[in-house]
Amino acid sequence: MSDETKAKTEKGFEIPNAVDVQLNINDKLVKLKIDPRASLLDTLRYRLNMTGTKRGCDAGHCGACTIHINGERRLSCLTLAMRHQNDKITTIEGLANGDELHPVQQVFVENDAFQCGLLYFGTNHVCSRLHQRGAYG
Repeated sequence: MSDETKAKTEKGFEIPNAVDVQLNINDKLVKLKIDPRASLLDTLRYRLNMTGTKRGCDAGHCGACTIHINGERRLSCLTLAMRHQNDKITTIEGLANGDELHPVQQVFVENDAFQCGLLYFGTNHVCSRLHQRGAYG
């Protein structure tokens, strides 16, 4: 295997047949080498250390891994990272505008509407999309 097809993770583990990708995550372009089979969830959490997106059932049932891709709700555990090189990816970390929370995040805080740390983030994503569509106040 040539050096071009090998890459290493931050911990030094070799990634055979790694591919170069460029992802637009929270309005920042990120270039990295990943395993072509890597889910977007694994890429976010383990390659980019963006731990707001959670692993729950790993089968698309629970919604803990919910993110927005081009403004639409998607389950990051069910999609390959390399398929989204030309897409706008928004994670829970990207909903806020600097120190200013997204209106849905602010409502959650003001009303003590916290859930367990697993589903809170996916619920915020779903509610923020509803808010964007004008589905509620």
